[in-house]
Amino acid sequence: MATSPLSSLLLLTIVILLLGQGGVHKIEASHEVYKGYQSLETIPPKFQPYRTGFHFQPPRNWINGFAGPMVYKGIYHLFYQYNPKGSVWGNIVWAHATSKDLVNWELQPVALSAAEPNMDINGAWSGSATILPGGKPVILYTGVNSKNQQVQNVAVPKNTSDPYLIEWTKPPQNPIMSPTTQNQINSSSFRDPSTGWLGPDNIWRVVVGSKIGRRGVAILYKSKDFVNWVKDEKPLHSAHGDGMWECPAFYPVSVGNRNSVDTSKSSHDLNVKYVLKMSLDDIKHDYYTVGSYSYHTDVYTPNKGSIENGFSGLRYDYGKLYASKSFYDGEKNRRVLWGWVNESSSVDDDVKKGWSGVMAVPRRIWLDKSGKQLHINPVQEIAKLRVNPVNLRNHVLKPSSLLKVHNITAAQADVEIAFEGLDLSKAEVLDPSWISKPQVLCNQNDSSVGGSLGPFGLRVLASRGMEEYTSVFFRVFKKYTKSNQHMVLMCSDQRTIAMHIPFRSSLDKDVDKSNYGAFVDVNPAHEKLSLRTLIDHSIVESFAAKGKSCITSRVYPKLAINKAAHLYAFNDGLQSVKISRLNAWSMKSVQITGKQ
Repeated sequence: MATSPLSSLLLLTIVILLLGQGGVHKIEASHEVYKGYQSLETIPPKFQPYRTGFHFQPPRNWINGFAGPMVYKGIYHLFYQYNPKGSVWGNIVWAHATSKDLVNWELQPVALSAAEPNMDINGAWSGSATILPGGKPVILYTGVNSKNQQVQNVAVPKNTSDPYLIEWTKPPQNPIMSPTTQNQINSSSFRDPSTGWLGPDNIWRVVVGSKIGRRGVAILYKSKDFVNWVKDEKPLHSAHGDGMWECPAFYPVSVGNRNSVDTSKSSHDLNVKYVLKMSLDDIKHDYYTVGSYSYHTDVYTPNKGSIENGFSGLRYDYGKLYASKSFYDGEKNRRVLWGWVNESSSVDDDVKKGWSGVMAVPRRIWLDKSGKQLHINPVQEIAKLRVNPVNLRNHVLKPSSLLKVHNITAAQADVEIAFEGLDLSKAEVLDPSWISKPQVLCNQNDSSVGGSLGPFGLRVLASRGMEEYTSVFFRVFKKYTKSNQHMVLMCSDQRTIAMHIPFRSSLDKDVDKSNYGAFVDVNPAHEKLSLRTLIDHSIVESFAAKGKSCITSRVYPKLAINKAAHLYAFNDGLQSVKISRLNAWSMKSVQITGKQ
């Protein structure tokens, strides 16, 4: 595309300004590099309307993806990427926190630092934890060596009798996996080793994320001792068009119940399916498929009909969540998912407030009874923070109606709502071209656009005069077929297309106000439409149909903060809907103690 001299001058001016204000230097893995800010630590101001109350985040500085969550001797361990010197990406180390309940946390000393020229002098990046036979934990992680090559390293606890695993050591065999001219691995796209799984042949397996051109690849490695690894001739799986696969995860799930399965569960068990999850570097979303796996061939095969791309395939979360890690919790026989939620504010705002990034609440994963998708819901421990319940039953929301939820701390709340009584004969017909484009559909039909059945749902972080609010809502459509099937759309709406409402979630012009959308696999003719939304100052996490579809958003209101925030149920459709139940709670803040 040709550019005019004036536009070229404007572009040059912007680049000069950026270089002078933090210095955008280059891209490292998934993150922009701001050299001038990487080691600029600021003291967080006392007034912090966007810091969360019941989500995990350290007192200051940058955090991003998880690295090796696990439970060991009854203690939950959270490792995460952390910049100890500033609130932008850089100087990355493995920070560490521990908990007895997944809710309240104690910060521990840094577990792994960048130190060794041949393994991690330029960064200790993401990885995973594995519990070896006998209960010994071990970490695999990506390091960036002195040649700026991505290599894989192993670390072990210095004292396995310490349930808090304070100290870790790096054996001299490191690095244990490296790009070479023989294996032809791209040294700049070779990262994030997975949790290992042990086959019936007593050989360990892990996958490492990579790419070949535009093909995303899960490179398979094998080992007899978890130290000496050999690259397999073929990958566990690959898919064209995805680009770089970051943070790969591969694990079994039970068929027919919510109980979890140990990562090394035999693939011969007919009551087990497998999940392959990848974080797509190009579009910053975590997508997955469900399928089968054979130890004999070491090949993963997605279910027939699976969509193998992150643009229209299944996702853990259709909003901001990225670079997730999960682990098998043998204490409670479940799989727990952690995910990073980055900011939607500017880098300058992040530096001023002295921190960047939060972690989504821990979520439990189980396989839907259909065997085709996952349920992803907050772990039960989150409910211990609920106080002062508010309940409503069997309330009809007429068209263009708004119902305020009173006696709630609306900036820090947990809300469950279910709808029924829909006249499905009035549903609008959905053009089939929209079925693969739910987010675009939510953009075209945001909460200011009335339809027949919807929008109806919740308005959260709303100001008294409705200058600001974020809508989480449903729309119901009829499929473009002769059958009587329906499709349910879920949207998280932070902006509007209406010209008379220039803002929606925030009066701040400089924050991202993306809308998010997903279809929910639910039949409204036989099931209630249920929604659970967690609201925590600047993060909104929503779960439809017991977690069949999840959307996480970041919101930065100027007016609807702290006690000035309000909560509503609403219906802006042309037909009435019935709230069969609404349960809402104020949420206590968690305790995060210790020093990083």
